[in-house]
Amino acid sequence: MKRMLASGGLALAALTAVTALLGTGAAVAAQSFPTPDPVIRAIWHEGMENSQLQRFAQPLMDSIGPRLTGSPGLTSANDWLVKTYAAMGVSARNEQYGKWRGWREGWLHVDLVQPRVHTMEAHLLGWSPGTNGPMQGDVALLPEVKTPAEFEAWLPQVKGKYVLVSFAQPTCRPDSDFIGSGLPGEFQAMQHQRAAADSAWMRRLSNAGVVPRDLAVKLEAAGAKGVFSNRWSQGWGVDKVFNAHASRIPEIDLSCEDYGLLFRLAQAGQHPVVRVEAQAQLTGDVPIFNTIAEIRGSEKPNEYVILSAHLDSWHAGTGATDNGTGTITMLEAVRILRQAYPQPKRTILVGHWASEEQGLNGSQAFVEDHPAIVQGLQALFNQDNGTGRVVSLSASGFVGAGGLLADWLSRVPDDLKSDLRFNVPGNPGGGGSDYASFDCAGAPGFSLGSLPWNYFVYTWHTNRDTYDKIVFDEVQRNATLTAMLTYMASEDPRRLPRDQRVPGRDPRTGQQGAWPKCGQALRDASAYTR
Repeated sequence: MKRMLASGGLALAALTAVTALLGTGAAVAAQSFPTPDPVIRAIWHEGMENSQLQRFAQPLMDSIGPRLTGSPGLTSANDWLVKTYAAMGVSARNEQYGKWRGWREGWLHVDLVQPRVHTMEAHLLGWSPGTNGPMQGDVALLPEVKTPAEFEAWLPQVKGKYVLVSFAQPTCRPDSDFIGSGLPGEFQAMQHQRAAADSAWMRRLSNAGVVPRDLAVKLEAAGAKGVFSNRWSQGWGVDKVFNAHASRIPEIDLSCEDYGLLFRLAQAGQHPVVRVEAQAQLTGDVPIFNTIAEIRGSEKPNEYVILSAHLDSWHAGTGATDNGTGTITMLEAVRILRQAYPQPKRTILVGHWASEEQGLNGSQAFVEDHPAIVQGLQALFNQDNGTGRVVSLSASGFVGAGGLLADWLSRVPDDLKSDLRFNVPGNPGGGGSDYASFDCAGAPGFSLGSLPWNYFVYTWHTNRDTYDKIVFDEVQRNATLTAMLTYMASEDPRRLPRDQRVPGRDPRTGQQGAWPKCGQALRDASAYTR
């Protein structure tokens, strides 16, 4: 089956499919190669026959675990990468660009003790303080008030209590259950019930004169013992867990089911009581590093191909698909290149960025600190959206880049591009991941977009983003593809053009679009307000 190349939205031609079973020992001879290039063949063989991805993934996700900015886990991951690259014979360094709030998380126990005993599923929000031993208290529900004055009059009642600050989902079943099994109208009725509950809660906050992000601070000032919230991700057992705002009391995410239980007990006047023990410590400002690996170019050492993935994660899971998979993709691509292409013409850098989750801070700081590298950049390849195989590549608004990228892709074996859509000229990164830090500076950064595998519901920023969610056959393809693109970007005698498209008008406002402007990296936590 062929896909025709069309202007404005090129779809890369997909040639004959092959029957090789990817990632499970497929013979290199079974693959159809569009080029006799021996390096492409060697990359395929090393990537598809000798993958080391699981050897990299297991210690990173299981032993080091979550890598919240400012936590010991991120520092351990920095050091582990330097040692892992050194074992390959690759120079790597941890490059400090700033500092962040240090946070060390220990155990957390949340138990309902009245009207019955039940151990709850819970996670501390990032950078939340802990408790000084077990702390027991009643549970309070924000009242329905008509004015901010009524809310202020109620506030003293929270002293010594744990306060519920989210609306309760009417059901913790995913929509797919209602769509697949419900009677006609049941799904629509559930949606209406959910929307009504959400709207009623937002009116409660609006009448109180508070916005959600300020609520915990007000409750803390009024003497609350802690705050419970829920940010259900609309899948079985999965929540999105971000950061705290209070500085002296614990902020805790409860599972959809357990939060609903407390909410109903409090609403019914059945006086729930909980006991919380949270071991967490704010450790003051700590240094923050990007890990940078380097293979020096043999002919053009001042021109660069960069492999890009952020190393930091949120903390409720272990950051497996956001962005452990991107991290091991780039690590494995370098390992493959060391075997198949040990003397690149251009310098190959790998950027394992910190603090992406707080606003692309690590990569933006690198752009600010290394203008010569940005000027000498041939191409950057970034991966940061899960475990699926790469199915999209855009020229990121660099009009003249399409020809070179298409040429490189035409030499990639069919099995690595049969699902790939190639968009030219595309649009520059708008801030979603680290390639945007380079695009805004006029340097060609490209995103290797992956198939979702339910990424946004089940693993993106959630408590279920763990090692077992990695689909290694797909990541194996991505590492092999990345190594091939890196090789061709290094070898090509041509420089990739940087001419930029003229963005169209915004259809909503009619205003002329503009190339994105670079923000300024946050080099400490003082201005972070998520």
